[in-house]
Amino acid sequence: MQIDFTKGDGLVPAIIQDNKTLKVLMLGYMNQESLDKTREIGKVTFFSRSKQRLWTKGEESGNFLELVDIQSDCDNDTLLIKVNPAGPVCHLGTDTCWAEENTQGVQFLSVLQDFIDKRKEEMPEGSYTTKLFNKGVRTMSQKVGEEAVETVIGAMANDDENFLYEGADLLYHLIVLLTSKGYRIEDLAKELASRHK
Repeated sequence: MQIDFTKGDGLVPAIIQDNKTLKVLMLGYMNQESLDKTREIGKVTFFSRSKQRLWTKGEESGNFLELVDIQSDCDNDTLLIKVNPAGPVCHLGTDTCWAEENTQGVQFLSVLQDFIDKRKEEMPEGSYTTKLFNKGVRTMSQKVGEEAVETVIGAMANDDENFLYEGADLLYHLIVLLTSKGYRIEDLAKELASRHK
């Protein structure tokens, strides 16, 4: 990756994104030296324009940005850096520099999907998910049906706690069934998006 530092007098913008939630956390600036140090130590290091020196985010607060991946844009003059943050990112104590909450929300379904994919690949002994894969599509399909009925019962009884609990079970078992058929939860999202047009 060749970064063009000449356009910005030796600096390029570095957009910091949470690797799990995909939230944009902050914007900083990097020169070649800070980019090299980031790669070397695995913690995001900027060039501070106000201090005129390298600055590793978290060096004072302990809220480091653990490096996951670095990408450049199509013009090679802007960086997208994916991180795992070790605490609030903003110096004001908020999760992001825009005072947004850095939560996974619906993106957690992709994390769960990755976990279930890994279970299918590794099939660890003693895992409930492994047990479902071993029992086959018929059992998985029955579990989806059972959880759907229990979700409906929770809804009809106005038992919100049970409704949410059973709804979560329904989604989990549906993702297991999808995985066994060679699909992912994103395939359902794609289908729904195509209907939304």
